[in-house]
Amino acid sequence: LNLEYGDLYRSLFTRAERHIAVVEALVQKSKGLSRKELLTAAGLTDGGSATTTLDELEQSGFIRRYFPFGKTKRDALFQLIDPYSLFYLTFVKDSKAEGKGAWLAQMNSPRWRAWSGYAFEYICRYHIDPIKKHLGISGIYTEVSTWRSQRGENGAQIDLLIDRNDRIINICEMKFSVKPFTIAKDYADNLRNKISVFREETGTNKTLFLTMITTFGLKANNHSAQLVNDSVGMEALFL
Repeated sequence: LNLEYGDLYRSLFTRAERHIAVVEALVQKSKGLSRKELLTAAGLTDGGSATTTLDELEQSGFIRRYFPFGKTKRDALFQLIDPYSLFYLTFVKDSKAEGKGAWLAQMNSPRWRAWSGYAFEYICRYHIDPIKKHLGISGIYTEVSTWRSQRGENGAQIDLLIDRNDRIINICEMKFSVKPFTIAKDYADNLRNKISVFREETGTNKTLFLTMITTFGLKANNHSAQLVNDSVGMEALFL
């Protein structure tokens, strides 16, 4: 894996250092960057060559361009979606870990938990159709997006919205856990605030359904009973 990363990009792209700079800028911001933010972070000058670099990465499946809820093409964000690049830049590049057990030793570390959560979100986004099937809305036209509050860097954000043509929006929370996920009081309060701020800032009058997408299901308690409309386990993604 140590050598394959550079070889991969050089085999696909002319002036691959530009493409690598974009990818390594995006890995620092899991939710994505605007074009201006991305080019600044990657040290690239805005112009035709930058557009070509971004287009090539997008068309090759390394990055994606997406539009937050209620925004236009001018507000597009770019996000790293290539699993290998994410894994390499998180665990292999500049790593001092060697020998047997090096990978297992990192499990449950903060870095491993962050990577696991991001990787699970990536899997969910690429399995929207099975999620819709599980929710019983396969035949309904939908638009998939994200949303971030305008109340500063630490404001509420929603990483997956399914905006349905039947005047319902599924607010999806994607949670990686090695056991059934439990909604604790603090997290329940956070969810209530997130839903309230979303309705207030967007002005939507659609019905909002909270949907939990988890690896091993949702543990039932008072918070889940009061808040959650739908629960989707990881097994539903691969049916």
